[in-house]
Amino acid sequence: MARFVLPKIPNNPDGWGPSGLPEQFKDMPYQPFSKADRLGKVADWTGTTYQDRRYINKYSSQFGGTTNQYAYYHEEDESSFQLVDTARIQKPPYQRGRNRFTQNKLRRERERRLQAQSNMQVLSKNQKSRERDRQRQLRKWQKQFGRQQMDRWRDRNQIRQRDASVMVRDTWDVVEEMDFPRLSKLSLSTVGEPEDLAKCGGVEFYDRQYDRVTTKNEKHLKRINRVFHSVTTTDDPVIRKLAKTEGNVFATDIILATLMSCTRSVYSWDIIVQKVGNKLFFDKRDESDFDMLSVSETATEPPQDEGNSINAPRNLAMEAKFINQNFSQQVLKMTEDRYDFDEPNPFIGEEEEGDVAPVAYRYRKWDLGNGLHLVARCEHDAATYGPNSELQLVNIKALNEWDSRHAGGVEWRPKLDNQRGAVLATELKNNNCKLAKWTLCSLLAGSHQIKFGYVSRQHVLDSTKHVVLGMQQFKPTEFAQQINLNMENAWGILRCIIDICMKLKQGKYLIMKDPNKPMLRIYDIPNNTFESDDDDDNGTDEDDDDDSEEEAAKEPEAERKKN
Repeated sequence: MARFVLPKIPNNPDGWGPSGLPEQFKDMPYQPFSKADRLGKVADWTGTTYQDRRYINKYSSQFGGTTNQYAYYHEEDESSFQLVDTARIQKPPYQRGRNRFTQNKLRRERERRLQAQSNMQVLSKNQKSRERDRQRQLRKWQKQFGRQQMDRWRDRNQIRQRDASVMVRDTWDVVEEMDFPRLSKLSLSTVGEPEDLAKCGGVEFYDRQYDRVTTKNEKHLKRINRVFHSVTTTDDPVIRKLAKTEGNVFATDIILATLMSCTRSVYSWDIIVQKVGNKLFFDKRDESDFDMLSVSETATEPPQDEGNSINAPRNLAMEAKFINQNFSQQVLKMTEDRYDFDEPNPFIGEEEEGDVAPVAYRYRKWDLGNGLHLVARCEHDAATYGPNSELQLVNIKALNEWDSRHAGGVEWRPKLDNQRGAVLATELKNNNCKLAKWTLCSLLAGSHQIKFGYVSRQHVLDSTKHVVLGMQQFKPTEFAQQINLNMENAWGILRCIIDICMKLKQGKYLIMKDPNKPMLRIYDIPNNTFESDDDDDNGTDEDDDDDSEEEAAKEPEAERKKN
């Protein structure tokens, strides 16, 4: 067992403190002290007590300053450290070269200044003054040019926030969000062949001489004064008539193509959905840019000019629409030889003024399964004869070149005749979404061919004059494989959106692509949103038969307002 030895405690009966001096403390100098002195801390591990100037005199004795032999001195521990390896680190060759380049540049600059100073010594006073002004102006230009280059580089690399196609109001509620990665994994393979419900209108025949157009015998794009109808779903009298007996989902081919290719889109767009009973009506919003054709939407560097620039995104879209409408009519023979369907064009009235562009409309129905029957209006632009003299329906579209510097460096004129594949590959990269829409419209309509025209500006700074440089045709099914367009995924996306809308309550909704994120949002909006105040019912003074047809045509709108 360990033993505990009691210490020896001296006793002083005559006073306080020890009565004698211990042996171990003999011959040691005496430090005067006062009982009022503060003893301080027993151990200060942080050192803040003695480092902080607020405590510099707190623990000093009144009989001596901090210079006495018992004063505390705090030394930095870093003074006891030293580097293990003090050898100079050798830089890699590219850094050595850069330093050598910098040294040479500084040496040349020093020599230039010395030469300028020596030259100044032999100049007259006026010459010296002009030389100083010239050098001052030169430095100013160099500084300004460098700043402009930096601003241009910053603007080119800055990601600008795109605006939404419609202003979202605070009263709108988000009922569903669908991100593109999830939509790209959907698939529906049970969609069969469509059934034709009605065929209206007629088309003119394609002029085959445009197949021989090249860059050496280019043709100027003409302005064709024809009326183009762009009627939405609920304004179509044929769809209103079919809604009473056929289908429960109604739309147009361009609306369906936009939804089916939504995962390829970058710009914002919106579609109105009206649920009346157990039926869905997909419409485009009045006075919207839905019919505009985007240009270089999916390019690495999409157009970002603003204001009234001819290369602003909206101005380019208007230019592309102008080119497509005029080109689709210029390549027709424009003779009395036409191919007409059984019924006339439903959008040509008795008071229609001007020449109407010939379009063949085909109303088709698809069975999507689970009791969903889709009815859509599809379009054909022209007709032609195949190799065996069989009649073929064609869709005609135009690809437009606006600035080769923004098209991956591929200029059409020197490469279109010999390297057309490179030009088409660049267009597939820069306009992936637009080409997918055109292909889907041709597949939905059942067109035999889709023809692409290559139209370029006559001058890069003039957006009003264009020339046709060539033509190229594809079968829609083969072109869909070439652009990696999976129809099963396209039907799966459409079926997913329809299922979500079918689960909603009756009312009006808005499907909008987020302007800056790969996402679709469905908003619950009031029933009177996007409606003008001067809408009238029309047809109230007609006879009984006309009244009944008009009342049936207005049935979806009346039920929606009542609900």
